[in-house]
Amino acid sequence: MPSSTSLHAGRLVSARGRPPQGLSQVHRVARRENGGMADLDDLRSRWLRALLAVRDDDSRAPDPYRYADALLRRWQEPQRRYHTVEHLAAVLDRVDVLEEYAADPDVVRLAAWFHDAVYLPERSANEERSARLAERALPEAGVSRDRTAEVARLVRLTVTHDPADDDRDGQVLCDADLAILAASPSAYAAYTAEVREEYHFVPNDAFRQGRSAILRQLLDLPRLFRTPYGQEHWEATARYNLSAELEMLST
Repeated sequence: MPSSTSLHAGRLVSARGRPPQGLSQVHRVARRENGGMADLDDLRSRWLRALLAVRDDDSRAPDPYRYADALLRRWQEPQRRYHTVEHLAAVLDRVDVLEEYAADPDVVRLAAWFHDAVYLPERSANEERSARLAERALPEAGVSRDRTAEVARLVRLTVTHDPADDDRDGQVLCDADLAILAASPSAYAAYTAEVREEYHFVPNDAFRQGRSAILRQLLDLPRLFRTPYGQEHWEATARYNLSAELEMLST
């Protein structure tokens, strides 16, 4: 069983004002929650927009699509059930919803691309390895040292999902990543089933014990979401879903 101390929405074991939004953003989020398939061409275009917005000089940088394609191959690896391209697309959609709260929304978008780029359910260092991947790839793609470091910091922050009160970019990424907790009942049930599939190698009793521990830890937090939007629109539903799952695991 992994020894991670992450509070990530998809992890098994514990240890440790509303912005204006377009209808297209709301509809995209709804489609992801209802199991819609990610559009790979759209994702490639979204990568291009984010990368071009942050890199300093693209005169000598390689083709930006090579990085998108390499990342998308990672997000489609066969061991993934929840941490798939659909999850990537959903997180990017939620960053769009929350972008008014971010200091540098395109850096947050790049962090979303890398935050589960390395994902092996039986390993405990996925976030660190994902951050190191960003530290290798982004400078080669033309991103400055400072912005690369910020992307890597944000990726590492998803170990705890505990951004500081003045960490606007961290709050947006963490809220976007945890927003699945506030999904509709059918989408939340699908999410929990996918998490169980990713941890198929863990015996049932151990899974129930570990999952219950992390649910209690989440419910004990004073706030699951840090942005005003997340607190207003997601907090109550997320707590209901977590409590219902915990009750189900306890029976």
